[in-house]
Amino acid sequence: MSTISIFGLGYVGAVCTACFAKKGHTVIGMDVSEGKVGQVQRGESPIVEEQLAELLSEGVAEGRISATTDARQAVFDSQVSFICVGTPSDENGFLNTCYLKTVCEDIGLALRDKDDTHLVVIRSTVLPGLVRGDLLPILEKASGKKAGVDFMLAVNPEFLRESTAIYDFFNPPMTVVGGIDDEASDALAVLYQGLDAPMIKMTIEEAELVKYACNSWHATKVSFANEIGNIAKQAGVDGRRVMEVVCMDNKLNLSSYYMKPGFAYGGSCLPKDVRALNAWCDKESLTSPLLASLSTSNDNQVERAMAMIRESGMKKIGLLGLSFKPGTDDLRESPLISLAAKLLSEGYRLAIYDSNVNYASKNSPVAEQLWNSYGELFECLVEDMDQLVDGSEVVVLGHATPTFKAVADTVNSGRLLIDLCGYLPGVSSEDRQGICW
Repeated sequence: MSTISIFGLGYVGAVCTACFAKKGHTVIGMDVSEGKVGQVQRGESPIVEEQLAELLSEGVAEGRISATTDARQAVFDSQVSFICVGTPSDENGFLNTCYLKTVCEDIGLALRDKDDTHLVVIRSTVLPGLVRGDLLPILEKASGKKAGVDFMLAVNPEFLRESTAIYDFFNPPMTVVGGIDDEASDALAVLYQGLDAPMIKMTIEEAELVKYACNSWHATKVSFANEIGNIAKQAGVDGRRVMEVVCMDNKLNLSSYYMKPGFAYGGSCLPKDVRALNAWCDKESLTSPLLASLSTSNDNQVERAMAMIRESGMKKIGLLGLSFKPGTDDLRESPLISLAAKLLSEGYRLAIYDSNVNYASKNSPVAEQLWNSYGELFECLVEDMDQLVDGSEVVVLGHATPTFKAVADTVNSGRLLIDLCGYLPGVSSEDRQGICW
């Protein structure tokens, strides 16, 4: 077991102090508040949280929990330091990082005179880039040492809900570890051994953003449910019953199916239904800002792809896919059609390949309607995928199909590949760019 120092005895710090001690670690709580330190030393909880007082009292009685206002001593007497201080909003909505920076400087000054390798863990909620851009330099300057060589550094976001924080610590959905290197990630992961949850190792920046993604998604769900509830009441029905049924669908509604970054939505259902519901709200003079923003956000994703093509400075574009999703010939409200139309309107030389869209068939009423609606785009369709690639400077991967993936794997470095569907691994490079990665 390790000896852990926890900087900040507020909500997160106090819970982590009690729970790490319960796991058998020795924990030193550190805070500038003598009042909080005194409470923890007496085994009392500085906040209201179910089970916390009992665990703190138990840890103090068994000699696994102590508290101090001496930052230097806390670092010297431990192998790991968790930073759990608050990151409140400033008057402009940005993070107030003064507490974080002060603690990092205190820890760095202590590390200057400590010979043993120490692990510093940022548990506070921080925006992507803050640790590597702001906090790491403070630690290195104050310590005179280098992260990844003389001390270890990692980010470890918490997913604790107030009133159920103890349960959440021991039953997390996942444990996220973002180390500056594998050594830091592995050292941090050891502290969570025994918890029945996936251990997710990420980069520092990914770990920073995960917490914001989760919280923003929770806020979106609350706002969505409230707006549906408002619409339901206006329509004279019970919004609670409506959302109960929505939540019963674990195949789509409460799944990862629609939670993958990529291109815009389209097809015969989502665009028209979102428009219809917003039109109904307008007719009823009912404000639903979240629902009203969906079409704008969707259009923005098409414009984002367009901007990537413009920035390339190239004019010969090959588009792999035209229907609104793979495995269908349905062109209704396809975002790829919107993208293609923009390209043609701006003078790009466009070639399109989609094996499900038969450019030569104009005999059926449906085909005739499609031809009349998208005739200019049909003129861009080619039968040979290799011909499209050979004649293009930019290849746009619009569908995640095995055939198109094989093409993407073989596109040479002389062409720019733009991925709209999430096939490319890792983040963008100079000649292989993803729309969201």
